[in-house]
Amino acid sequence: MQQSVVPELAHTQTGPIHWVATAAALAAVVAGTSFLQPDAATAAQNGPKTHSRAATGPAPDPADVTFPLDCGPVEPVVLEKASGDLDGDGRPETVAVVRCDAGMGTPPSGLYVITRGTDTTAPPRVVATLVDPKDRYNVTDFTVRSGAVTATLLGYSSPEVPNCCPDEQEKVKWQWKNGAFVRSTPSEARSV
Repeated sequence: MQQSVVPELAHTQTGPIHWVATAAALAAVVAGTSFLQPDAATAAQNGPKTHSRAATGPAPDPADVTFPLDCGPVEPVVLEKASGDLDGDGRPETVAVVRCDAGMGTPPSGLYVITRGTDTTAPPRVVATLVDPKDRYNVTDFTVRSGAVTATLLGYSSPEVPNCCPDEQEKVKWQWKNGAFVRSTPSEARSV
């Protein structure tokens, strides 16, 4: 065994005072970190801090919106609505299934996302059309959960198929990603 050329240093000898000093330093570090916490994590990137729902007001009401839907002499009717924070900004959005109020038949549905700006007194507005009625879909099994919109779309294989009898079915999901609603097929979807 080779001996060290450096003589033993006095401060390498541990004693009770060294352990007390180490424990005090460790306690100071732990106490200091309790004051230095990171900001709360949010799904929104580079956006404002998340606020509580009570502070941002209620979800927008579809009755206060003019939908981009041409119904001629009849009015649009909201069939279903659901609310949730879809873009992670802390403010709730409302998603509404809307179609023309026809006396007979089954007119196609539109699926719209409604929001209001940071000014809660401003009227709500449509910010996204997830399903356009021009595409001849009927929206069923509609939900808003965990920041995602899911629905089943009933459609038609050709223009000759009557509106009463859709012959195609597709489960879809929309989620806010990189500033837009991205459409996908949910993992539990099965074809008919």
